[in-house]
Amino acid sequence: MDLLADYRRATMFFETGDPSGAARLLEPIVDVEPGNAAVRQLLARAYFQSAQLNRAEEQLRELIDRDPSDHYAHHVLGRTLERLNRHTDALRHLRIAAAMYAANDDYRVALERVSARVGSTR
Repeated sequence: MDLLADYRRATMFFETGDPSGAARLLEPIVDVEPGNAAVRQLLARAYFQSAQLNRAEEQLRELIDRDPSDHYAHHVLGRTLERLNRHTDALRHLRIAAAMYAANDDYRVALERVSARVGSTR
């Protein structure tokens, strides 16, 4: 198994619009290299893009457990929870991401969208 070659192929699959193909290549790499954050992040994104949201959540929570300061993992976890209609849970992670990286417009927009959604259901 050539991990680097498989990672590069997975990246190509992801970038050309085949997140499921990317995930199939990344899963065994994460098994061999569980501490590799870049591989785990790409796997989480591939799951998110292919609507395997529970799997994305699992990978993102692992990333955050390993590095609570990973603002991008918090953002994508928030977006994942939003897609799962778990808006209150999503809001927590979107707030953390936006607080860590206030200059990111995507983070701000996601936070505003979910805040409005949570506010309208109370």
